[in-house]
Amino acid sequence: MKKLTLVLLAVSAAAVSFTASAQFAKPEDAIKYRKAAFTVMGAHFGRLGAMAQGKAPFDAKAVADNAEVVANLAKLPWAAFGEGTDSGETKAKPEIWKQSAKFKEAADKLQAESAKLVTAAHTGKEDAFKAAFTATAGTCKSCHDDFKAK
Repeated sequence: MKKLTLVLLAVSAAAVSFTASAQFAKPEDAIKYRKAAFTVMGAHFGRLGAMAQGKAPFDAKAVADNAEVVANLAKLPWAAFGEGTDSGETKAKPEIWKQSAKFKEAADKLQAESAKLVTAAHTGKEDAFKAAFTATAGTCKSCHDDFKAK
C-alpha cells in the first residue's frame, strides 16, 4: 500500500505540473482520465465507508492508508474538465461549465475535507475518523447532486 501511495503522489505531482491541454490529446482522453481517477478514489472511499458504517472492522492502518489515497486522488480529476469534455461518455452535467466557480469551490472543498480526513485517520481514533469521513462524504454527495447526472 505504501508503494501505491508513493506512485500516486508522483502521478499527482506530475499531473498538477501540466495544463489540461498538455495532458490530453483529445477530449475523450480527459474524460477517461477523470473517470479513472474517480473510480479509484471511489474504491478507496468505499473501503473507508465500510469501516465508518460498521460493515467492516475498524483498522487504523487501513483507514490511514486509504484516506491518503483518497486525498491524493482528490487533486487529480479537475484538470480533465476542460473545453470539449462536456459530451461523450460522461455523466458530467452542463452545470459544470455553466457554474464553473461553484464547481471549482466543490472541488476545493473535497480536497480540503480529504486532507482533514487524512489528519483524523492518523489519530487512530475511530470517532475522529467517522466524523471526518461523514464530512468528506457530504462534499461528495453535494457535488454529485449538483454536477453529476444519474
